[in-house]
Amino acid sequence: MASRRIDLSAAIWRKSSYSNGDGGNCLEVADNLPGLVPVRDTKTAPNGPAVVIPAAAWTRFVAAVKGGRFRA
Repeated sequence: MASRRIDLSAAIWRKSSYSNGDGGNCLEVADNLPGLVPVRDTKTAPNGPAVVIPAAAWTRFVAAVKGGRFRA
């Protein structure tokens, strides 16, 4: 599968509510890009790469998390 670069310079990042308050375990999400949701791990790479997910798939994922589908 070929990958393509997506310009994330306009991304407005916010910390996930699941990140802890002391700056560790930080997952950041940018939800201001139409049709796409970039996600990055700022704990290991503060300005590092992002995984870019189609917005519809992200919506389904968040609904599944909130619904408890990933609990052990």
